[in-house]
Amino acid sequence: MTVKAKTIANGILRAVGILVGIALVGYFLYKIQSVLAYLSIAAVIALIGRPMVLFLRRKLKFPNTLAVILTMLIMVGVLVGIIALFVPLISEQGKNLSLLNIDALQGNLNALYRQLTEYLGASPVVVNEIIEDTEIEKNILEGLDMGFIPDFLNSFLTLLSTASIGLFSVLFISFFFLKDSKLFQNGLLMFVPKTKESGTVKSIDKINNLLSRYFVGLLLQLFVLFIIYTITLLVVGVENAVVIAFLCALFNIIPYVGPIIGGVLMIVLTMTSFLGMDFSSVILPKTGYVLIGLAIGQLIDNFASQPIIFSNSVKSHPLEIFLIIIIAGLLFGIIGMIVAVPGYTAIKVILKEFLSENKLVKSLTQNL
Repeated sequence: MTVKAKTIANGILRAVGILVGIALVGYFLYKIQSVLAYLSIAAVIALIGRPMVLFLRRKLKFPNTLAVILTMLIMVGVLVGIIALFVPLISEQGKNLSLLNIDALQGNLNALYRQLTEYLGASPVVVNEIIEDTEIEKNILEGLDMGFIPDFLNSFLTLLSTASIGLFSVLFISFFFLKDSKLFQNGLLMFVPKTKESGTVKSIDKINNLLSRYFVGLLLQLFVLFIIYTITLLVVGVENAVVIAFLCALFNIIPYVGPIIGGVLMIVLTMTSFLGMDFSSVILPKTGYVLIGLAIGQLIDNFASQPIIFSNSVKSHPLEIFLIIIIAGLLFGIIGMIVAVPGYTAIKVILKEFLSENKLVKSLTQNL
């Protein structure tokens, strides 16, 4: 009886120790979440840059270090170019949103609101055959303290300075991930039993190849949408068309929800670009042309770009991907939807390597 009680006590202590250890590890990971975010972003950048590094090394016979440096310079140059696109827009919007222009901003929005309600048939109130515009003329921003705008801009600048530190950290880590492609693998193998090392190495190589193709394909998808949106906005005559098109195309990183957000944003920015003009003869037709461009872009994306990416890169059926994204979105929100496809791909590769005889695993991984 004493031996049995001692065994139970040891089991309880062991369970408590395990729970405490898990809690400590979870707390530690929570405290270093920013570092984990840097590592994750750097890993994605390394996967995107990996095909370019391999091309420079194998086709052009560049030394590994030189190939990595050139790849990083190209990627940084693209990033700087993208940021440079936003400078005129931010500068212009900063002037428009300054306190000195709040009254003008309110007046323009009121004018658009009035024209929209008139076009949709909102009849003004008639009293003694005199048309009263009281309700339509009412300030739609009444009760809203517009003083939050400069505070928001100041917060944005503070965030930007903090993000610059994170950007340097991500680029620094990405460089070494590209330079030593086995760095992450060697670190992971420290926690893997000797008998599982061979399978783990095969899984990592397979995951790297699939995810590299996936992220490159995703960039191509965004580029196609960017071109379509840019052409549409330039034809319509929207100011800062390139920047708006890039921003709206970028939202497509978020599956299913992103295109809706990007489309609404593009329509709103189109309408506000023509504030003060006649609604029925100018704003409405131009908004209609933008809707047509959005529809064309989404049709090409849904029936051409996405099937090619999913079938050739992650080798999964579109319906399978749809269900995974929905489940991940319900469980983890927007972040879950973004990481659903690469995460699911990695899990499939690992399952095929270590549970290849399982019937369910066989059916899910037959294309890998």
